[in-house]
Amino acid sequence: MAEFPDSSSSLADGGTASDGSSTTSPSIKSASVSYAPFTRYAIGGSVSPLGPGVQVTAYVNRHLNLRATGNGFSYNTNFSTNGFNANAKLNLASAGISGDIYPFRAGFRISPGVLFVNNNGLTATSTVAPGTSFTLNGDTFYSASANSETGATPLNANASLGLHTTRPSFTITAGWGNTIPRKGGHWSFPFEIGAAFIGSPALKANLNGWACYDQAQTECTNVASTTDPIALQIQGDLTAQLAKWNNDLNPLKEYPILSFGVAYSFGVRGAH
Repeated sequence: MAEFPDSSSSLADGGTASDGSSTTSPSIKSASVSYAPFTRYAIGGSVSPLGPGVQVTAYVNRHLNLRATGNGFSYNTNFSTNGFNANAKLNLASAGISGDIYPFRAGFRISPGVLFVNNNGLTATSTVAPGTSFTLNGDTFYSASANSETGATPLNANASLGLHTTRPSFTITAGWGNTIPRKGGHWSFPFEIGAAFIGSPALKANLNGWACYDQAQTECTNVASTTDPIALQIQGDLTAQLAKWNNDLNPLKEYPILSFGVAYSFGVRGAH
């Protein structure tokens, strides 16, 4: 028994057999580490089209992690389209949960999940300067000048784009990198690509104020009128224009997810 440690060492390092021949043991490969369920966690950050995010991951077994994510971002910008100069605000706010399935215990993974909070969208407002032209569905009109006698006011508009028609939304991604390394260690740099099935984007817009057929402003109307032929044409053109824009945005019903991140894993009491 006193000699057992030396015998173990010779098996690991190689030596001389009793008949004088040399022996060499096979190299010992590093093995994956096994933990008790929910005794190891990871926390990290990521960047994706959903915005900057935080992720918390829990170890379940060698082939499965559970991961919760939260993303948020806000951005103000200006843009012009069809004669409208808009002040816009992009708001991204979402949260979800997914299961990270590792068929080979490490490396490649498949992650089905659910985006159960999704408030992603854009809002915009625009005032069209008096006498300035704007186009809807191929037809050109002009914003009216303020006139106290007729009550005319320049045209203004507001719009909203919702990226959350389907709530909650199913998500599916594939990626590389385990935030809880199966061979020990703390740091990881995961990557994933996939999509969230948010449904068709919903673009809505309203016009207020007065608009004219001609730049000389001889034929003008309140665009909210339900009887004036100019107003009815503008409203019909707006509906047709929104249909075209919604069709252009339709590919976003599968909202892309392309995420890069960094994570730190740690154990809790009971880990082994």
